Amino acid sequence: MVISKSIAPHYQWGNNCDAWTLLQSDKAIFKEEEMPPNTEESLHIHKNTEQLFYILDGEAEFIVGQELFVLKAGNAISIKSGSPHKIANRSSQNLHFLVCSFPGNVSDRIEL
Repeated sequence: MVISKSIAPHYQWGNNCDAWTLLQSDKAIFKEEEMPPNTEESLHIHKNTEQLFYILDGEAEFIVGQELFVLKAGNAISIKSGSPHKIANRSSQNLHFLVCSFPGNVSDRIEL
């Protein structure tokens, strides 16, 4: 089956950020997301879920635990389950990325 943003379920989160769910099962969730300039999500953990973020365009800042990571297009970061983390777009350009979650547990997010 062909999958694209044009037919994927869409929702908005945070401050005008967009997400398209490209695949969702109990084994994995794959999303394409966009964050406008100067936006960020709240610090949180996933109790049992590991995530991989792959930057398609723009520059992302990640807080993971007490560390700051800056990723550009073509870079990825893996977040282990139980690790406090958040993503931010502090640039003047849109941030466009893929996020893959394993397993596909939609109720595994705990706000900190």
